[in-house]
Amino acid sequence: MEITERRDDEIRDAKESANIDNLKSQYVTDSFSDERYSRELKDGLHPLRYKFAIWYTRRTPGVRSQTSYEDNIKKIVEFSTVEGFWASYCHLARSSLLPNPTDLHFFKDGIRPLWEDGANCNGGKWIIRFSKVVSARFWEDLLLALVGDQLDDAENICGAVLSVRINEDIISVWNRNASDHQAVMGLRDSIKRHLKLPHAYVMEYKPHDASLRDNSSYRNTWRG
Repeated sequence: MEITERRDDEIRDAKESANIDNLKSQYVTDSFSDERYSRELKDGLHPLRYKFAIWYTRRTPGVRSQTSYEDNIKKIVEFSTVEGFWASYCHLARSSLLPNPTDLHFFKDGIRPLWEDGANCNGGKWIIRFSKVVSARFWEDLLLALVGDQLDDAENICGAVLSVRINEDIISVWNRNASDHQAVMGLRDSIKRHLKLPHAYVMEYKPHDASLRDNSSYRNTWRG
């Protein structure tokens, strides 16, 4: 009971601060992006709309501990230009070469790949399960859509995760607001369209507060 109550307090505190954090980040990001954009153009580069960071998690299988999970997340690179993306991406190991379980997190700068982060705590994620034969292609297509600002309602997208598991690879796209049903379903349709996802694939959705409550990423989802 004590653990459950502490979780509830964490969720409530995170949600109360989320709106303030999001407002601050909008103004800071807009100002910084204008300055960055001009500087990168002057340097002959091709700036992206958003700056991104790639994080890596390699953890021991078992129950998710919040402390150990945060300790295991490592930021490996940041970039804000087309050139920076390709330089980073070309040096990443492909999913077929990554050990199990491993997570690659591809997030907008300033957003940590944690359920409790201020940008994430009110949101959720769309989940797609792939065989290991095809996951690398769909992951690359998704990253190109993200850096190219091709998905609808891009402001409400936080990032994406590639989760390498024993028998499958799981790709998820995180958004800011799980309670906006129209936006959530619009993101689903945009992902399907840009990935050219075959009808046989099932997309699942899970709010992050549900993940906090059952301490799991991919169980107890609902199908969209």
